[in-house]
Amino acid sequence: MKKNKNIIVTGAAGFIGYHLSKRLCNENYYVIGVDNLNDYYETELKSIRVEQLEQHNNFEFAKLDISEKNKLFSLFNANDPHIVINLAAQAGVRYSITNPDAYVESNLVGFVNVLEACRNYPVEHFIYASSSSVYGANKKIPFSESDSVDHPVSLYAATKKSNELLAHTYSHLYNIPTTGLRFFTVYGPMGRPDMAYFKFTKNIIQNIPIDVYNNGNLERDFTYIDDIVESMFRLIHMAPTENKNWNYLKPNPATSFAPYKIFNIGNNKPVKLMNFIEILEELIGKESIKNFLPMQPGDVYTTFADIDNLFNLVKFQPKTSIKEGLYHFVNWYKNHYK
Repeated sequence: MKKNKNIIVTGAAGFIGYHLSKRLCNENYYVIGVDNLNDYYETELKSIRVEQLEQHNNFEFAKLDISEKNKLFSLFNANDPHIVINLAAQAGVRYSITNPDAYVESNLVGFVNVLEACRNYPVEHFIYASSSSVYGANKKIPFSESDSVDHPVSLYAATKKSNELLAHTYSHLYNIPTTGLRFFTVYGPMGRPDMAYFKFTKNIIQNIPIDVYNNGNLERDFTYIDDIVESMFRLIHMAPTENKNWNYLKPNPATSFAPYKIFNIGNNKPVKLMNFIEILEELIGKESIKNFLPMQPGDVYTTFADIDNLFNLVKFQPKTSIKEGLYHFVNWYKNHYK
C-alpha cells in the first residue's frame, strides 16, 4: 500500500538519486525510482544502488528513459505523483564535447517530457538538478543565484541553463511550482566513477598516474552527499510561490513573478586541487604519481557557492569538511573494491 505522498525520482540509480531516494524511503514517502541504467559509467554500481533501494517496501523501480514520452506519461498516470524530482541527466562536462547527442536527448528532450508530464498530471512541486557549471566564464565569486549565467563554456552547462529557462516557462504558463538546484561538485560514498575524486582514489591505490589539469591551479567547492540530501529534503515541501515584489526593471534571475526559484547547494568553502590531493594521499596512505596537464576545454578555474538564499529558507547549510567527507568515501571505496 502506498503511504504518505508519492514522489517520482528520476535518475534514482544515480549517485544523488540513490541517496535521496533512500532518505525519502526512510522518511516514509512512497518513492517511484526511474532510471535507464545507461553505461556512461559502470552499470554494476547502478544495479547495486537499485538493489539496496528495493529492500524498502515503499520503493518501486521503473527502468525507463525519460526521452520515452509515452512510457513516462503512463508512469505518471499509474502513480499520480505529488512531487517530482528530476535528477536524470547525461552528466559530465568533458563527455559533452565529444558526445553532444546524448545531452540533447536526455537533458533537453527528456527534460521537456518530464515537464509535460507534470503539466498533464499536475504536481505540487517539481524539483530538478541544475549545476554550478551554468556560471561558466563568470569571474565574480562567490557565485550568486542573482548573477547572470549567459556565458556557459560547455554543452553540459548550456543544457542545464536551458533546463532553468524551460522550467520558468512552465511555471509561468501552467503554474507549476519549480525549484532548480545548482549542485557544486558532489562527492561521497557510492559516488560516480567518472568524477576526479573517484578516479584519483582508484589510481593512487593502483599506482597509476593521476591527471592534474591546469597544473593543479584549480579550486572546487566540494559538497558532501549527505549535505546535498539534507538540503533537498528540507526544500521538498517549500514549493515556490510568485514573488509579489519582483522588480520588472531589475529582474533577479533567482526568483520570478512565476512560482519559480533557483538555489545554489554548495559547501561555501572552495578547496585547492593540490590540497584535495594531499588529503586523499594522507587518507589512502600513499603518495600519488601526478601527470600535470594544461587546462581542459569546458573546465572552469574556480567554483564557489553563495548559499545565503538556501540558508535563509531552510535554516541549513552544508557543513561536512573535505577531510571528513573524503574519509567516509575512502573507507567505502576500500570496502567496496576489496
